[in-house]
Amino acid sequence: MRQSGGLRIFRIPGFTRIAIRLLLVAAIAFGGYHWFSGKKSVSYASNVSASQLMAFKDAGAELPYVKEMMNHPAEALDLQPIAIDPAAYTLAAAETKLAAENGPDGAILNWNGAEGWVEWRFNAPTAGWYELHLDYKPLAGGNTSAVRGVQIDGRFPFLESEHIELERNWKDAKYPYDRNEAGMQIRPQQTELIGWINKAVSDYTASSRPLLYRLEQGEHTLRLVGEREPIALRAITFQAQTPLPSYAEYEMAHPVPAAQENWYGLSEAEQFERKSGLAIQTDHWSEPYISPDPKGRITYNVLGGQRWRVPGEWVEWEMTVPADGYYEIDLKNVQNYRPGFKAYRTIEIDGRTPFKEMLHFGLDFTKEFAITTLADSQGKPFRFYLEQGTHTIRMIADSSELQPITLALKDTLSQIAAFDQHIRLITGNYSKSAFDANMDSTRTWDMVKFDPDAAAKIQAFIQRLSDIREYINGLNGKNSDLSEAIKGSVDLLDKMLADVNEIPNKINDFATIQSNIGNWMSTLTQQPMLLDYLVLRTPDTRTGLKVPTTLSRIPYTLTDFARSFYMDYDLSSSNEDGALTVWVQRGRDYVDLLQEMVNQDFTPKTGIQVNINLMPNPNMLILGNAAGDVPDVALGIGEATPADYAMRDAVEDLSKYPGFEEVNKRFIPGVSRALTYNGGTYGVPEVQNFQILFYRSDILENLHLKVPDTWDDVFDILPTLQENGMTMNFPKGDFSTLFFENGAEPYAANGLRTDLMSDAGQKAFKMWTELFTKYNLPIDIPAFFQHFRDGDIPIGVSDFNTYVQLLVAAPEITGHWKIAPLPGIRQADGEVARWSPQGVSAAMIMKKSTQKDAAWEFLKWWTSGEVQARYANDIESFYGLEFRWNTANVEAMQSLNWPGEDLKALREQARWAKNMPNVPGYYFLGREMEFAWNRTVFDGMPAVESLEQAQLSLQREMDSRQKDFGINGMDLQVPQIHEPYEWEEPDS
Repeated sequence: MRQSGGLRIFRIPGFTRIAIRLLLVAAIAFGGYHWFSGKKSVSYASNVSASQLMAFKDAGAELPYVKEMMNHPAEALDLQPIAIDPAAYTLAAAETKLAAENGPDGAILNWNGAEGWVEWRFNAPTAGWYELHLDYKPLAGGNTSAVRGVQIDGRFPFLESEHIELERNWKDAKYPYDRNEAGMQIRPQQTELIGWINKAVSDYTASSRPLLYRLEQGEHTLRLVGEREPIALRAITFQAQTPLPSYAEYEMAHPVPAAQENWYGLSEAEQFERKSGLAIQTDHWSEPYISPDPKGRITYNVLGGQRWRVPGEWVEWEMTVPADGYYEIDLKNVQNYRPGFKAYRTIEIDGRTPFKEMLHFGLDFTKEFAITTLADSQGKPFRFYLEQGTHTIRMIADSSELQPITLALKDTLSQIAAFDQHIRLITGNYSKSAFDANMDSTRTWDMVKFDPDAAAKIQAFIQRLSDIREYINGLNGKNSDLSEAIKGSVDLLDKMLADVNEIPNKINDFATIQSNIGNWMSTLTQQPMLLDYLVLRTPDTRTGLKVPTTLSRIPYTLTDFARSFYMDYDLSSSNEDGALTVWVQRGRDYVDLLQEMVNQDFTPKTGIQVNINLMPNPNMLILGNAAGDVPDVALGIGEATPADYAMRDAVEDLSKYPGFEEVNKRFIPGVSRALTYNGGTYGVPEVQNFQILFYRSDILENLHLKVPDTWDDVFDILPTLQENGMTMNFPKGDFSTLFFENGAEPYAANGLRTDLMSDAGQKAFKMWTELFTKYNLPIDIPAFFQHFRDGDIPIGVSDFNTYVQLLVAAPEITGHWKIAPLPGIRQADGEVARWSPQGVSAAMIMKKSTQKDAAWEFLKWWTSGEVQARYANDIESFYGLEFRWNTANVEAMQSLNWPGEDLKALREQARWAKNMPNVPGYYFLGREMEFAWNRTVFDGMPAVESLEQAQLSLQREMDSRQKDFGINGMDLQVPQIHEPYEWEEPDS
């Protein structure tokens, strides 16, 4: 038997009979239940069709693609290709940066940047449904997919056409991977595969095949709308979709199977040829029969899992077969991420899907690694006809089968939310936690009088959710966590239906329903699957490859345990004399990724060894400095720390280092000023927070309210909100925003005197307190996120954490909320000033470092746009959206995966960043402003009198600290920020 790919055999050491029995008992006691237990699964079927599930009225102007195709099914026609020359465009937006050039195969249109739009006119000789093919090349400067919207005749034909991804192609820079001194593998750098890519416009949340555009006979316009990343275009073509045969038709079109020699080839999952994004990553795994066996060392031997879950992400391998003939495909995979659900992959061979059954092929839920043969529902393996030579196999994450569920659940939850708001308006119970003082659980309501259709609405919710649950179980063939969440929600609605007069007393159940289902919806489209290897083999060939069993795990675990006694895991090079020491005040995941990037990139480029350690408590830095045991570099520190240490001459002035001016241009000046002191700069920003305006677009539209641009606009909409039992959130402790917007500064320019009592300061303080006295904004909102989600506070000022929380934990209101720049104050020239702090975490070099030059090289590397963009994308792809790295580097910020509208709002607000300067005694400012606010809002003290008390107390503390530091009237040179930051756009 000929064989390519290694057949690996693990020999189990012998044990005595008694030892084996003891080990079996231990395995069962501590983990055996995981393999031996489990109830017999129940098989489900469904009588509910996808068309029934989506029989609801859409609110938006454009339909989702799946509904568009249901209304207008595609017919098979003989359509001739329609070629469009990208360089021969007819119109373009003024801000679009275009440049035509001649290439070896014709004209090329370079779209340098992401903004604007380009439009072409063309003629369709025949009416029909066409695929849209783009021959494009991502341009340098980005690290994520380009995104363009596709309009036909001035409109998006369907929702998915608004955001079409044009991915970059990547691969590992080298394979096999390097190992460090301890024998641990090091993930290699990712190399972009530069070249032209021909892509049929697609969206694997909506369809496993390329999207179809309807063209009637005659003249049309095609417009591409920029959203993210620059691209070059070489060709644009509308063409007919190639018919895809069934497996039976595929078999008939190929030679009759003949006898073939036994053969199999194995391709390690991590040995891929290309992938569609940096998010797709290898991982390390240790268990019996894993390939290759790590033997106690970190070995990147699997691919995917949560790092290959987004629809449309793909990986491609090359495999060579020895002769023409039929081959079967095995996958060693595990899919234990979503109980009850399959993971779907569309499979292409040599650039095309061979037959219909390879569209959204479902890989069943498995608790452990299994060897899965691509087979039909009866278990009969599919056979692929391949000619002798090398072939590509591509697997694409695909959630299109779940689109009817997603759309139906979103619509149902939206209706439940609207009914919830309707009942709250009737009963006066506007808040999840603030029940009407006159209403308790014993109050009786006549719901027929207030809403005669209440029972019918509840019954409709029950029916819709029951249909969705039946469809889900029919699709999966089994029960799932989402099905159980829906069942629990139906039970709550059944209890309401039993007595509709009790609905007002059970109103919080609506929020429970939205939360329970919404939490599972956030993962519905995700398709994680972990892959060990792929096998191509001739039919009936036995490979001898195995998966773990309970008995094999016992000696394997014992062997690994024994290795820990004699294997050296210490990275000696990192502890050599001359190694740079970095302390990081962040979690382990952040530190591990940074160390990995240093090993891959920084150390090979500079030769500087770096030892990165956790600093879980900032007091370690203080105590270490006092004891003389400090790192060279500290990362993740609070924005006041560099100035604090500068006052004590314990940190380096970075402005004295070569190249500082170029490094400092990476950040917004208003953010950096918090890191300055007495004319020096003692830290550089890493990540920054933001204050932004959140609003529920659905609720504001229903109330016919516009998003406020100024505070006067806010005061205009508040009466309407309050009449409808709603209000607005503004953090009561945020005096800085209103002070800066009114042109006030807390300190004089020399940093020695407080300036709270300036005319602008008094105006700002009065405005701040009147928000809560005159305009009745809520004083204490412990969970704005939940109130925003419920809809009783549909607008408010909050920060980056709320943004991430809404993305991750509120899927039921996806598409119903947006962000906008903060309300500001209109100036004499008409411009709206939106000044606000954007808190940062920072990096600094310690004064006692013996390697200051190396430390500065590290900071220059770490804060660069390329490194920050890569770190941000990697940390999010590895650990999820909740780990989003909101970099302070202005270049990297633009390259991250922000939605276009959100990025526009964030960029506008970032222009107005102005952080508080830190001077001796700065820590008293927040305390005294809180005391002043309390005196005015709670005790009724006049604003001027209260603010004057704050100024006197703050000045006393400042005077005391100046004396301690021996300042003696010197000018501390507080940076003054008068003009907003202007973003630099890339040159065309």
